[in-house]
Amino acid sequence: MRTGLPRSIHPLLLACALPALALAGPACAPSDESGTADADESTESPVTADARATSAADLEAHVEAGLATLDATSSLWARHVPTGREIAIRPDLPMNTLSVIKIPIMVRAFQDHAEGRLDLDARYTVDANDMRRGSGLIQTFAPGLNPTLRDLVTQMIITSDNTATDMVIDLVGMDRVNEMLAANGYEETRLKHTTHRLFLETWIRTDPAYGALGEREVFERGFPSDEGAAERFFGIEGDSTIWLGRTTAREMGRLLAQILEGDLADRAASDEMVQIMNAQFYTTRLPRIVRFQGVQVAHKTGDWPPYAGNDVGILFYDGGPTIVSVFTNQSRGDFYGLEETLGMIAQDIVEAWR
Repeated sequence: MRTGLPRSIHPLLLACALPALALAGPACAPSDESGTADADESTESPVTADARATSAADLEAHVEAGLATLDATSSLWARHVPTGREIAIRPDLPMNTLSVIKIPIMVRAFQDHAEGRLDLDARYTVDANDMRRGSGLIQTFAPGLNPTLRDLVTQMIITSDNTATDMVIDLVGMDRVNEMLAANGYEETRLKHTTHRLFLETWIRTDPAYGALGEREVFERGFPSDEGAAERFFGIEGDSTIWLGRTTAREMGRLLAQILEGDLADRAASDEMVQIMNAQFYTTRLPRIVRFQGVQVAHKTGDWPPYAGNDVGILFYDGGPTIVSVFTNQSRGDFYGLEETLGMIAQDIVEAWR
């Protein structure tokens, strides 16, 4: 059973009362007896500033050493929101998002609801042709399920449901997701394909004749399991022409910051998006260790085990929040070790920035 703060309690109301468990909102600034916040960091002494710079450099070196133990292409960007401190390791390297790209799809859906283009409470029937393999629970139901758009968006994030994802993409439009990203200054982050197109590619690379398979046929076949399938999957994961999405660690971290700050939607919608990410079912990367240490992690994973394991999230704790965006693609190593490394990196960052 998942434990946590009741969803009926607004996260912003708890940000100061229970900082170690806060789900959203800015960190609480300590105050002196007169009720004014502590002096801005711009007034700190040169010695203190130098110490902070050294500490950040040490943390970055330590995190980079952790990533270097992985037999994978990796990148990371992290920011301590209250102070603006950052660490960046290959932060502008284009990476395969896998399911992390579902975050901007969610943003577009909430924007469309606010603009009256879509209704998050409207219901949509899941037909047989809508079903997708991979992650998610909707595929386990008989055709005819009738969830709301809000349900689909939620499942797209918390169980990374691929059926829900392609249905939401169809409703909001792939081009409009990318238009929203471009309008907000994102140069690298783009939604490139549906999950159906990605899964179809696994069959096309087995035999080009499979290119004629329909949506239901791809679902019923599942994934190739012949002797050469694993190496072909590795090749697909590394082929940017067939990525589900493209981004950089810095850009995806900035997107999380904009959601947190309410820059992409109104306050209520922004808080709901954070709350959805906080309900994430998968906890074996960024939350792996810190979730037992009073840290709430609102995040989205993206993976193709054992070839890739990404995680981006907002870590809420006493002294935070902190945004961490980390990607590992083209992994040839042990996937358990990859997830353990990401968990230890999150712990190191929280300990350094409490």
